[in-house]
Amino acid sequence: MKTIILMLSTVILMASCNVGPQPIEFGEDGCHYCTMTIVDRLHASELVTSKGKVYKFDAIECMINYMKDHANTAYKHAVISDFNEPGVLVDAKNATYLISKEISSPMGAYLSGFEKNEAAKKTQAEYGGTLFSWNELFEHLNK
Repeated sequence: MKTIILMLSTVILMASCNVGPQPIEFGEDGCHYCTMTIVDRLHASELVTSKGKVYKFDAIECMINYMKDHANTAYKHAVISDFNEPGVLVDAKNATYLISKEISSPMGAYLSGFEKNEAAKKTQAEYGGTLFSWNELFEHLNK
């Protein structure tokens, strides 16, 4: 009996230590930066700290502004909605970003994210704009 209790306790402890992104409840969750309700599936994003605290954002630019304001915080995950698969969260650091005046985003930065570089280039060909990597985007937004 003690073995079963010990095994169950271990499983519960391991499950509670899972640090990862959580689904965004569109229309219910609020942006941690600007407090707007998150409704736009194309531009939502999320940060997860190394301790498991989750911060959700209505726009990629809100997430980046939050990161600038909290530069000393360690993040285990930074994820964004893939423009081509709205609501599907992908790794922000490996994504490609497009700033195009033809695609509005919730906070007016005209910033969209793409999991695949080819998809970003295709959208750029259709709507114009400039492509950025994660690091290039930070540099651009810090000007």
